[in-house]
Amino acid sequence: MSDTIKFSSSQLESSLASFAERGITEFTLQDEAILSHKGKLLHFLQVFREKAGSVFLTLPVRAELLDMDVCKACAELYCTLEIPLEGTSKGNSYLFDKKFYSRRAQMLNTMGLVFGFDMNFASTAGDSVKNFRDRLDFALSLYPNHIDFPQLESAAENAPKPSATFSTQDIKMAKECAHAVSTFYSYGRAVTWFLAVLAPLKMSAAKFFQDFAEWQNLNNCGLSSSWKPSEAKHAEIEKMQLSFLKFKYEEKNKPQFFEVVSNVVRLNGALSRCYGEGEESHVELQYNPDELLSGAAMDIPSFFENAFIENSTVKVFMGEEDVEYRYC
Repeated sequence: MSDTIKFSSSQLESSLASFAERGITEFTLQDEAILSHKGKLLHFLQVFREKAGSVFLTLPVRAELLDMDVCKACAELYCTLEIPLEGTSKGNSYLFDKKFYSRRAQMLNTMGLVFGFDMNFASTAGDSVKNFRDRLDFALSLYPNHIDFPQLESAAENAPKPSATFSTQDIKMAKECAHAVSTFYSYGRAVTWFLAVLAPLKMSAAKFFQDFAEWQNLNNCGLSSSWKPSEAKHAEIEKMQLSFLKFKYEEKNKPQFFEVVSNVVRLNGALSRCYGEGEESHVELQYNPDELLSGAAMDIPSFFENAFIENSTVKVFMGEEDVEYRYC
């Protein structure tokens, strides 16, 4: 269970030891005094590991603080990092340091840390819808576990405002695109396979999600509808993913690759539901599951040309220590 109890800085450290007996299994650190100071953060992470090491920790932390020391401390915990992905304004220009974020993401991925990005738009002078799309393409290239858009949930007074470089129509498009990303990528748990299935389509991620936003609008699950990805079951979103991907592969005259795509998406989806919800399932496959989960399947056209057809049904279940699968 998650817990909404708030602790002051003075109470927090002494309260950690009681998390287990209170049934607290998830905790988000929101103390800016700790989150903005490397020494205090390292101390907190050490105490957290000693007193509440089994609790899932969400750590909203700026990329500037993520050096090797902090990352090593996080690697010893069951945690996820929430990182603002943002630029700065200089004159009428919006500046964004891709090299800085690339270095940080490479370190996080090398160390096997789970992380996501928080992205805003039209909130900094000089930002534009073109810049937003460029940031989105870049962010997805770094393999974040998810991308959150706080402005989708913000109150009206904190909503993005139109400017000389970000029109009202641009903001609408950015919001719809953000909703599409949240649905397909974040709640759709697509991090492991998204770039692989995008590559044969020869289109940018931003264009893909703008098209998916239009598809959502036509199917009554867009931003203006009452449908919320946060309230949907993953299996429902997976059906949407497959329906849209089938449409795009046909549109791009590459329908022959879709069976590989479908196998990759459905097997990874079953594994994620077993891991996340403890759901057992049977998955009908046309290819060897070991190969579908290997690096070879990350090149869809090559896999299609070289892999052998192997029709089978695989049972996905929770083993003694981790998710497992076996032929039925």
